[in-house]
Amino acid sequence: MSTTTHAPKGLEGVVATTSGICFIDGERGVLAYRGIDIHELADHSTFEETCYLLWFGKLPTRRELGELHERLADERKLDASIINLMRLAPKHALPMDVLRTAVSALSFYDPEEKSNDREANVHKAIRLTSQIAMIVAAYDRIRKGNNTVEPDRALSHAANFLLMLNGAHPSKTAERALDIALILHADHELNASTFAARVTAATLSDMHSAITSAIGALKGPLHGGANEAVFRILESISESGADPVEYAKGMLAQKKKIPGFGHRVYHTEDPRATHLRQMSRDLGNSSGESKWFDYSRKIEEFVKADKKLNANVDFYSASTYHTLGIDVDLFTPVFAVSRISGWTAHVIEQLEDNRLIRPRAEYAGPAYPNHYVGMENR
Repeated sequence: MSTTTHAPKGLEGVVATTSGICFIDGERGVLAYRGIDIHELADHSTFEETCYLLWFGKLPTRRELGELHERLADERKLDASIINLMRLAPKHALPMDVLRTAVSALSFYDPEEKSNDREANVHKAIRLTSQIAMIVAAYDRIRKGNNTVEPDRALSHAANFLLMLNGAHPSKTAERALDIALILHADHELNASTFAARVTAATLSDMHSAITSAIGALKGPLHGGANEAVFRILESISESGADPVEYAKGMLAQKKKIPGFGHRVYHTEDPRATHLRQMSRDLGNSSGESKWFDYSRKIEEFVKADKKLNANVDFYSASTYHTLGIDVDLFTPVFAVSRISGWTAHVIEQLEDNRLIRPRAEYAGPAYPNHYVGMENR
């Protein structure tokens, strides 16, 4: 007779697998990739180096990092059919919808589409990391009636994204800010989108299907999208001239949650918020648009004092992304530009010791047996 474990709603706290990719200690506010603390990576690493760490389990040598930089540059291209697909998207299509569909379509043009071994999937991870950044940037330009921008293979991944998005080479401050943001968002253990990717991969489906599943999960407002909601609040404060603290008090009085606070895992400050707060401040000062940070800081101080809640990764990413020239409906796609590194690492890991992910449900329907009743007696 099989036994079942009555898991809490939302599987909160349930350990679903073993993984060597991401370590989280919610009590101490620790986030580490392959055992290396996120603060060390944010201070010293680059997104490309972090990708290598996630995919290969170690930091690269100078030669290995150079080779990865070249591979990412080589794969920074899209088939003309993908560009055409984006041009044909209806005007009301959101960037996340287009990204989900375009990533699925990428499989048609992948030279290793039929291969699902580790080497092929590492190649796909590199390919998708370059291509997703291109899709997000290209679609934003296409929908605005602008020409797409060719990447510069000499630039970093972060600088290339800002170049392809805004049509101009970014400042060093902007490049480093986005680079750190990409590092901070690269992985976060079994969040909803990563778990969706692993469930799909566990069926022995292909990498593109797994990543499409992840993007579909990220699209939901309970996973991605919180930083969009944060910026809508900041925008409303700016337009109305309201005091940020009074605005926040008004939301709470109406029983509305203020997005960007609290976390299912962390019981102290989200370690990613520590860096994003500083980035928001620095970018605001360098751009002359410090009001977005100022609003955010006042709201954070009030919520922490009144509700004892800490800012999470979404709160300061809103003002950071806006100051980088990223439209609000691109905030969640930019999350995918980073998280593709972690998603692909988890797909690769899942397939190394695979078992179909097939949990049970506790039945709560009508008691058995509940007999069939003919139509004439209903």
